[in-house]
Amino acid sequence: MRYKLTFAAGLALGYVIGTRAGRERYERMKTAARDLARNPAVRNAAESAAQTGRQFAGKAAHAVGDKVGDRLPSSVTDRVSALRGRAHANGQVTEDDDWGTSNT
Repeated sequence: MRYKLTFAAGLALGYVIGTRAGRERYERMKTAARDLARNPAVRNAAESAAQTGRQFAGKAAHAVGDKVGDRLPSSVTDRVSALRGRAHANGQVTEDDDWGTSNT
């Protein structure tokens, strides 16, 4: 309920700001948000958070897999295996991906 209330308040605030500020203010806010997203410090922090999230998700997946074991249906285990290792056209499976990394 708290999240719904927070979302509704944010939605209302955005509406009020948008209707009162007009197009010029919107363009300035859009430019400021774009500049913030392009900031190297912000990008590094986002990449670090994504990497940490992937690490915790991997640990959680192993913990759940150890507790649940063979009780999962084969359709679920097949899907999890497919998500963990992405098969290439030559049949090799890799565990690494380049999500969250950039060339900056």
